[in-house]
Amino acid sequence: MKLLSNMMTRFVQKGQLTVIDVDGNSHVFGPGGEPSATIRLTDRTLYKTLFLNPELKAGEAYMDGTLICEEGGIRGLLNVFGHNRDSLRGQPLQKALKKWLKKIRKWHQRNKTAASRKNVQHHYDLSNEFYKLFLDEDMQYSCGYWPSFDITLEESQRLKKAHIATKLDLKPGMKVLDIGCGWGGMAIYIAQNFDCEVVGVTLSDEQFALGRERVKKLGLEGKVDLRLQDYRHVEETFDRVVSVGMFEHVGVAHYLEYFSKIKELLREDQGAALIHSIGRKGGPGTTGAWIRKYIFPGGYSPALSETFAEIEKAGLWVSDCEILRLHYAETLLEWDKRFQANRAQVAKMFDEKFCRMWEFYLIISELSFRLGKHMNFQIQLTNSVDALPITRDYMVDEERKLA
Repeated sequence: MKLLSNMMTRFVQKGQLTVIDVDGNSHVFGPGGEPSATIRLTDRTLYKTLFLNPELKAGEAYMDGTLICEEGGIRGLLNVFGHNRDSLRGQPLQKALKKWLKKIRKWHQRNKTAASRKNVQHHYDLSNEFYKLFLDEDMQYSCGYWPSFDITLEESQRLKKAHIATKLDLKPGMKVLDIGCGWGGMAIYIAQNFDCEVVGVTLSDEQFALGRERVKKLGLEGKVDLRLQDYRHVEETFDRVVSVGMFEHVGVAHYLEYFSKIKELLREDQGAALIHSIGRKGGPGTTGAWIRKYIFPGGYSPALSETFAEIEKAGLWVSDCEILRLHYAETLLEWDKRFQANRAQVAKMFDEKFCRMWEFYLIISELSFRLGKHMNFQIQLTNSVDALPITRDYMVDEERKLA
């Protein structure tokens, strides 16, 4: 316990963390006050593994029940971590680990066609019925848009679709590609509100099946064409391309391939694209080991610097960029509330270990946007300099109409 205690002493600089060891002894770390939490360790091997790799092993220990939250729950523990993450990551061993992981991150993100499909299915093919338990009615599994925090999740997701669609300057009869279309919500929204023809591609069998079912039920077969297809295999050209929450699955080594393909997919003269993605403040980094192993294998939230560098190489114009701060934190908070309300049902679908994994994921993700360096960006791209109006007025005017 000595090594772990030394690390914890340097780690908790704000608030208080109480650790009850295997023998029942209490160890209190931090100056006191909030945030605070109390945990119990029931396996002696955690003394070493938490010291060596706390960000991976804490999540695993919570999942398997060898780390028990006595006071404050898992949210309390992760809140302590969120307020003290810099002091943890600044320790020599953790700095060395992060440096090494950064060097091999391209290996973790080798998302060629077969790997991309496998990684997508790992997360998105869990069960459509499961996702219905915590998402909004349209099953939007990406950041909502919150002009204020007194609206519902459903309203935030409707406003998100409007916010994105208006940036595309859509006109009736346009042909639109939705890369990573999920359950078809954005494609359906564009077809219904703008009278466009939309092709949506996904690698998830579950999303594809339910998306097609939704399109058929709404009588939109002639307007919305959902496909089980990798975006790299799409051959047509489009007036508009939209991609929401998919760029995080591309991988650093494939950024130039991604943006070059978008350039190829867009009409040469008046084509435009809107990319909505999680990003990170600061420079390039790595995906957390626990998230990479259990939630999003092959995933990575990029820095703007590495994103813009590849856009430049692809020869595209960046015609607009917006940063959304705290919007995803609020979205994830709402997802967690709904997940907790349906936790017993989730346990019947899967098991208690899965429930602990999923709540850990939702809460640590929320706090990464609330207390950490994560945000969302929306980048508008064009092939030609005059593809879109030269001021943003058209976005605001159309968004107000839709709202």
